[in-house]
Amino acid sequence: MELTQPLTDMQTRLAAEIDARRDDLTLLTQELIRIPTLNPPGENYRDICDFLDRRLSKVGFQTELVRAHGAPGDCEAYPRWNIVARREGNRPGECVHFNSHIDVVDVGKGWTTDPFGGELKDGKVYGRGACDMKGGLAASIVAAEAFLAVVPDWQGAIEISGTADEESGGFGGVAYLAEKGYFKRVDHVIIPEPLNVDRICLGHRGVWWAEIETHGEIAHGSMPFLGDCAVRHMGAVLHEMEQTLFPALAQKRTDMPVVPEGAKQSTLNINSLHGGQEEIPRDSTGLPSPCVPDSARMVIDRRFLIEENIDEVQAEITGVLERVKAGREGFSYDIREMHRVLPTMTDKSAPVVTTVTQAIRETLGKDPDYVVSPGTYDQKHIDRIGKLKNCVAYGPGILDLAHKPDEYVGVDDMVASAKVMAFSLLTLLGPPQTP
Repeated sequence: MELTQPLTDMQTRLAAEIDARRDDLTLLTQELIRIPTLNPPGENYRDICDFLDRRLSKVGFQTELVRAHGAPGDCEAYPRWNIVARREGNRPGECVHFNSHIDVVDVGKGWTTDPFGGELKDGKVYGRGACDMKGGLAASIVAAEAFLAVVPDWQGAIEISGTADEESGGFGGVAYLAEKGYFKRVDHVIIPEPLNVDRICLGHRGVWWAEIETHGEIAHGSMPFLGDCAVRHMGAVLHEMEQTLFPALAQKRTDMPVVPEGAKQSTLNINSLHGGQEEIPRDSTGLPSPCVPDSARMVIDRRFLIEENIDEVQAEITGVLERVKAGREGFSYDIREMHRVLPTMTDKSAPVVTTVTQAIRETLGKDPDYVVSPGTYDQKHIDRIGKLKNCVAYGPGILDLAHKPDEYVGVDDMVASAKVMAFSLLTLLGPPQTP
């Protein structure tokens, strides 16, 4: 759909205000990148929350710093800090909440720029977390600030949160806030994850993580016939997966608009595999002792579709193990669930979806694509714990760059997404508009 309606006077002023804040948006993104909030272990969470506190307090937000006591990973060395900022309008109304995670993943190898330098080059800001998702956080802040500067008479409330640990499940961040009731006062949620500026992400696939352990008997490596090799037993499990499970998963397809195309089927990743004694340190010059391994462990990452049942997902894995057990002498195993998330997808008719859709049309002159993420993000907690279905992911950045070396976010994309967010605020909270 091409843009056919002219912008209102308020929209025109709002877009101009965001254009005028382009350099500030760029600098804010750089400043956020330069706070290395690595997870694991969870570094500098309080520092970035303090930074956001100073920024948002200046424009009238009431801020609250919330530590997720007792959450996974929370400790005195690495406390799980979050910030929730709220600005009330002139009259009662609905609340629009922008949620961004503050943590970033490990840097990894292959960078040609400083991962925490925030370098600006050719209209792109580089650094770990640039697109996932400090560029989105910056865009939501500038969108809100521009809205406050241009629209004096508005209703309801705006909230901006910076939350911990999304990259490791979000239990010290959005899950904790949802358990404490923070989303009971919220009506609309926009999560500025990097799904591209012309796409709205409605939800995500499900995930089931488990650890499989096969058992054996230790013996001297020169006489393996006196023991029972757990690694060989695990090899039989892998063989059975290759023969039966992977082909079966490839046949399962979804009607969810999952991107990329390969994620429209069920998938299984072997996340890690280890057997035998612990590996010796890389800088050691010693040799391992000759032992038959009595244990092998594999962590699996099963991503499933909204059409699948979690019980069936688990039964497929135990089915593999039981088939191996039936045909292999001495085979025994344990399986331990590590993590589960059910699939979620917001309806395209939900108010936040129709509002962001219209804002994209007004900003970019086209209809958005509706997509579903191959991996999970914090919408799972807003949906399941917060009981709020009216939630989408929308933000700047290219999804394929997340967690990669030389990660970047385009300044033009941040400006465009800030306009979409600001126009959404205008629709949901602003005064009636006239052309």
